[in-house]
Amino acid sequence: MPCGLLMVRVAVIGAGQSGGQLALGLLRAGHQVTLVSDRSPDDIRSGPVLSSQCMFDSARATERELGIDHWADECPDIGSVAVTFAGEQRYEWSAPLSAPAQAVDQRLKFAQWALQVEAEGGTLVVHPAQVADLEEYARTHDIVVVATGRGDIGRLFPPDHERSLFDRPQRVLALTYVTGMRPRQDGAALSFTLIPEIGECLTFPALTTSGRCDILVFEGVPGGPMDCWDDITDPDQHLERSLELLEKFAPAEFARCADVALTDRGGVLRGRFTPRVRVPVAILPSGKPVLGIGDAVVLNDPLTGQGANMAAQAAAYYLDSINRNVAGNFDEAWMRGTFEKFWRGWAQWVVHWTNSMLTTLSTHQAELLAEAAENSELASAIANGFDDPRQYFQWWFDTEAATRFRAEKRLAKSGRFDYRDLRRALGQYATGVTVVTARGVDGRRVGMTANSFTSVSMDPPLVLWCPSKNAPSYSAFTEATHFAVNILGAGQEHMCRQFATPTADKFAAVDLVEGVGGTPVLPDAIARFECRTVRCVEAGDHVVIIGEIEKYEAPGGQPLIFHDGSLRAG
Repeated sequence: MPCGLLMVRVAVIGAGQSGGQLALGLLRAGHQVTLVSDRSPDDIRSGPVLSSQCMFDSARATERELGIDHWADECPDIGSVAVTFAGEQRYEWSAPLSAPAQAVDQRLKFAQWALQVEAEGGTLVVHPAQVADLEEYARTHDIVVVATGRGDIGRLFPPDHERSLFDRPQRVLALTYVTGMRPRQDGAALSFTLIPEIGECLTFPALTTSGRCDILVFEGVPGGPMDCWDDITDPDQHLERSLELLEKFAPAEFARCADVALTDRGGVLRGRFTPRVRVPVAILPSGKPVLGIGDAVVLNDPLTGQGANMAAQAAAYYLDSINRNVAGNFDEAWMRGTFEKFWRGWAQWVVHWTNSMLTTLSTHQAELLAEAAENSELASAIANGFDDPRQYFQWWFDTEAATRFRAEKRLAKSGRFDYRDLRRALGQYATGVTVVTARGVDGRRVGMTANSFTSVSMDPPLVLWCPSKNAPSYSAFTEATHFAVNILGAGQEHMCRQFATPTADKFAAVDLVEGVGGTPVLPDAIARFECRTVRCVEAGDHVVIIGEIEKYEAPGGQPLIFHDGSLRAG
């Protein structure tokens, strides 16, 4: 166990993506873990498929960090996203992912993880847990984390109506696992066909219990032509209907299916559910709180392929929160705070983006998708948003921001260098990570994550940083009399993410200190520099803001480092 880490007794109810991953992470950190599953590992492996689970690199990284990505060498890589818009205006494009995605059948993953929990000293309990069981686990453990939304346990977590947009299913879902699908000529891809007012078809390669396969995903608008599964009674009929839909709505994908067969009799899944966010803490009849995770509290429609990704991120956030709670107070307030960090840092952006795709696209969103067929830079930005949906919030939801973003990508495409490759090359220079804060002339607090910070002069003590002219708070920073540079420590990745994504209040739930000139200052940074703005110099699509240090503090600590597109401890 790492020095200074408190050993915690944790019961995890549910052995899925979030539950199994969290249990293994906790064991690796030296905690005592009980993992409760309603099925044995053998039953999981031999049962029906559970999901479509295309895992993008940011989520895969959380598994790599724990050493539990056992199928990485065997599973086919998904190197790009290919979009076909089959509306009145039809267009097609594809763009490479910055790092490959993979899709491992959850029957393989969850069965192996459950066995691994037991092999590494955890307790595996195979039993369908009821509320009475939660009471017993709450009595004998420091924390109970519920990673299943089924039955009476799921009903313990009421809907959060403020965060839930829908009150009924928005899509009818069907999955089909097949072998024999001919590979794409341009390489393995997540192929995404959008048929306005009807639904979506997704196909991608995967690894299942019998080896390599492809997964077909159908998302039909309720009551429409793709809502056609109620009369299906066996897997063979399911496959036949799948091919009929591909032939009608995604003929290019159908052309690859001349010799397909089901992977196994359990390789099909049908259903519908309401996308919903639930209150993250449930109070048992005894008055003891339990904490929800994964689908138990954030049930996202599979349309954008984010369910397993979000569950993996939740496990990482919760593991970090448990490890950092050295006081050992795991009460309701701590539980709510743990979920809020995950919600603010990741989940809210995924939910908002997915909900936008479930409704009719706005004019500027349709224009973004259309222009991507002519602009590889724009296509790349959209494709890689599947890996980190927070990137969309710079431009997906605002008409003016989308217009600026499209113009920026046109310039990037016409430049002397390949824009993506230049950014990758520049990213080889490792930097620290800062949050720069200021108070605008209207009194509004502004803040943004930046790594373009450097010392300029010791006499006088000058520093600089460089915000983009497209940043929503650009004017506020250039007009402010003062700014503060808050250097983040290794444990503040959530703060980096929070200030890197546009939102109505980036300072929500952040303890602040008022600094020089009324500037909001983050008290837990490993160093802080409070500066008077001396000069702003335009430099291409950015501006260089030079400030003179008027006050500083440097408590010290391990820094947060940004290198090659990733955050890590220094």
